[in-house]
Amino acid sequence: MAKTQKELEGEVYYPSEQVVAQAVVQDWDALAEFARRDLQGFWAKEAEELEWFKKWDKVLDDSNKPFFKWFVGAKVNIVHNAIDRHLKTYRKNKLALMWESEDGKEHRTFSYFAMNREVSRMANIIKAMGIQKGDRVTIYMGRIPEIVFAMLACAKIGAIHSVVFGGFSVDALQGRIEDSQSKLVITMDRSFNNGKVVELKRTVDEALKRCPSVENVIVVKRVNEDVPMEAGRDHWYHDLCALPIANGKCPTEVMDAEDPLYILYTSGSTGKPKAILHTHGGYMVGTYTTLKYVFDIKDDDRWWCAADPGWVTGHSYIVYGPLLNGATTFLFEGGPTYPYPNRWWQCVERYGITILYTAPTAIRGLMRFGEAWPNKHDLSSLRLLGTVGEPINPEAWRWYYRVIGKERCPIIDTWWQTETGMFMITPTPTVPLKPGSATRPFFGQEAEVVDENGNPVPDGTEGYLVLKNPWPAMLRTIYGDPDRYVTQYWSKNPGKYTTGDSAKRDKDGYFWIIGRVDDVIKVSGHRLGTAEIESALVSHPAVAEAAAIGLPHEVKGQGIHCFVLLRAGFSPSPDLAEELRQHVATHLGAIARPEDVKFVDKLPKTRSGKIMRRVLKARAQGLPEGDISTLEE
Repeated sequence: MAKTQKELEGEVYYPSEQVVAQAVVQDWDALAEFARRDLQGFWAKEAEELEWFKKWDKVLDDSNKPFFKWFVGAKVNIVHNAIDRHLKTYRKNKLALMWESEDGKEHRTFSYFAMNREVSRMANIIKAMGIQKGDRVTIYMGRIPEIVFAMLACAKIGAIHSVVFGGFSVDALQGRIEDSQSKLVITMDRSFNNGKVVELKRTVDEALKRCPSVENVIVVKRVNEDVPMEAGRDHWYHDLCALPIANGKCPTEVMDAEDPLYILYTSGSTGKPKAILHTHGGYMVGTYTTLKYVFDIKDDDRWWCAADPGWVTGHSYIVYGPLLNGATTFLFEGGPTYPYPNRWWQCVERYGITILYTAPTAIRGLMRFGEAWPNKHDLSSLRLLGTVGEPINPEAWRWYYRVIGKERCPIIDTWWQTETGMFMITPTPTVPLKPGSATRPFFGQEAEVVDENGNPVPDGTEGYLVLKNPWPAMLRTIYGDPDRYVTQYWSKNPGKYTTGDSAKRDKDGYFWIIGRVDDVIKVSGHRLGTAEIESALVSHPAVAEAAAIGLPHEVKGQGIHCFVLLRAGFSPSPDLAEELRQHVATHLGAIARPEDVKFVDKLPKTRSGKIMRRVLKARAQGLPEGDISTLEE
């Protein structure tokens, strides 16, 4: 959308002529109109840019809604397009992956040629463990190159990867291994997090005490110290790499476009995490296309998505999206402020990063340290900045734009979900920006804000965000629970996808995402179910009942606040509150540690016994409690 169009309302930032001149999408409106008129034609045109072993018979099969199928009848493998096809071009010797250790003393780089060698080697090893097409493999690792190799190796041979974030606890890991019935776990001895050592292998050992499905464990060595290894089950990766079987060629399995690529667990309001299923064909086309248009990816870009590969952002935009586009992707082991708050800016300068994509929580955290830290570094290589994971507050947006982007870099505020697999509401670099708004739906998508009954609400009114069109990278089901897939996403607004987020749309058609409407708290961009947190609290012998809510937190976006009823014989104390905070962290991981635990005599409940968290939230913030007609006396 060019500057010459009507002025938009509110605070608006227009793209510079230089940004417009080099953008992939020069005329946003024209492309949006083409995709609106011919949804299948738009996606077919994008899919044509990738290589298929056999072309599709049909772009979209919507005969069994909401179980949509894309590129029906096509044969493909996402790894063929992410790695194999680049080996036939000049990209063979181009950098695919750059990595730096947390302490900055180790650097590893891999060309596309080297990536193929590493991925083939790991794929051969996984195959030798008896893993076949359709088998599940759980990956529980820190941010090192081998996590990328492991994901791609599974996909190459048709196995389904299930990556569990390396900060999750024994119980969370065990539940996910059990649900997926994984035969193989790939892990590492230890990882680093803000200078501390994280005992990943020990966590795996504990989890596997209750996981009979697991036959083998591959352990990557990161720290030169011993860890317990169970004979016959546990294997050092470096020992396996030395075997002849590891080092031959490994053919890329021919997959159906609708064959599963991975499952990834995300928090649900019912407590049991949902295994979101993505497929080879549609997910490939979706991640390829969105990264190409939204972040304007070019051959000389050095792309840094500063997420963890264990979250969907890492799957789509550290691993698959950049490699499908033949880009150079950067992976950093550490966090933004360890040992000093200039750590990220050092990396931008050292590697000539051109596009940085991170979460508002990281930006807010860095803001606290002021402008002197980023100003020590040459950030002139940056040309685009992005945000993901939660709405960005305008103050953080302006700081990011001014201090990091030096008022030259458009800020691409992307809204999407584990379930969507790809960006859904997002600007492209030429679109005028409003701080705090994710702007408009991606090409081919239509979004709507509706009320409780599914009727569209007037502009400027808050409501429920729904999506009206299917898209290629959409989840196909909840693994092992198709009924829950239908009820969770499609039953509330028939024919439309229910996102579970609230939003409003302004007069210019820009969407403003407000937050989760279900019982999910977003801490630093990570979704945590209130039910999971409450279950962890109630598992403590002192706790009879518990409620968890999310309240605004200046760094994390939301912080967890808990209200607890004690069992008879226990009395409130600061020590007990601290013990309960630690108890939650032990059960769910440090990310879930509550900000505080308050002891109460009773919890507000509906007559049917449901805890009214919004009432607790309103009381905590001193706001009106709203409709409490269903509150029990």
